[in-house]
Order: sequence, then structure tokens, then C-alpha cells
Amino acid sequence: MRSLPQKVKNPRTQGQRSKFALTLALLKPMTAFLRTGWKLYAHRQSPFNAATSYTLANAITGTYPDYSVDVSKVLVSRGALIPATNETANATGGNLTISWDNNSSAGSAKATDKALIVVLNLEKGEAITNDAGAERNTETQSVVLPADWLGDEVQAYLGFVSDDGKEVANSVYLGVIQIA
Repeated sequence: MRSLPQKVKNPRTQGQRSKFALTLALLKPMTAFLRTGWKLYAHRQSPFNAATSYTLANAITGTYPDYSVDVSKVLVSRGALIPATNETANATGGNLTISWDNNSSAGSAKATDKALIVVLNLEKGEAITNDAGAERNTETQSVVLPADWLGDEVQAYLGFVSDDGKEVANSVYLGVIQIA
């Protein structure tokens, strides 16, 4: 005869719940995008859960109750495809222009790889995403931003996915951009 397991009212601490809530607030606006960006690392879990695990382990800093997100350590896509190089992001007139070098001759990178773009407005809890952007050899992509983002700070990320969707690159953080 087996004994009954001990009853546990709440196995998670307030600190764990706080970290998890912070991670969900960050990733939830880009849930659909993460299906593409994290699909290769979703072993026995959903792509969203894979991204959540990574973010909890690598991008949440501080100690309870003062946790924060190190946005430079967030990955919106993850894989072995060659990432972007010499990437920049500039905002003018309600548009965000992202540029990169055509490094399609390096490793597995191809000229036809598609840009994966996330523009994240943490203050508003919103994101603009594109999981089939410009080709790598185009070297630029423009993103039209909502009018109510004018004056806000946003975080921008750039990754790539192969034309056939079988390879994904780690995203690169483009920095904090003031929308003017």
C-alpha cells in the first residue's frame, strides 16, 4: 500500500511567481512570432515554453522583489543559422528602418533567408512582428509603427529564417530606440 503524497498548498515561492509574471508580460505580445523563432528548440514543449524557459534562465536579473528584464539577453529566435552582422535600427517619421550586411556567403546563410523582426513596446505591452521580412541580400527592412507609439521607447530584434523554414538564426538585439 502506498502512502498519500504530502499536501503542498503552493509549491512556488512569491519570487518564482514574480519572475514568471515578468517573463510572461515580456513574451506574450509576441506569442505567434515565437512559434517561428523558437520552433527548432521546442523539444517536448511548445516554442513559447522554450522561449519562456530561456528568458527565465538568462534574461531575468535581480533579486526578489526587484526583478528586471535584461532586454539585451532576450532571444526572440534561436537556431544555428548565421545571424545578422553590422545591424542598425533608426526611427524617423513613425517608421523604424532596420539595416544589416549581406553576409550570405558565410556558413549556412543564404541570400534568400527572410528577416525575423520584433519591435517591442514594453510600456504599452505591445509588439509589431514580422516572421517573413525582407531577404538577407536586401539589407534593409522598414517597419511602420502605430501612431500612438510616437515618443515611446521600443526594443528591436532581428533574426533570420531560411526560405524553406528549416533553419533559424539567433536574434540580435538592436537596442533601445526612441520613436520620433
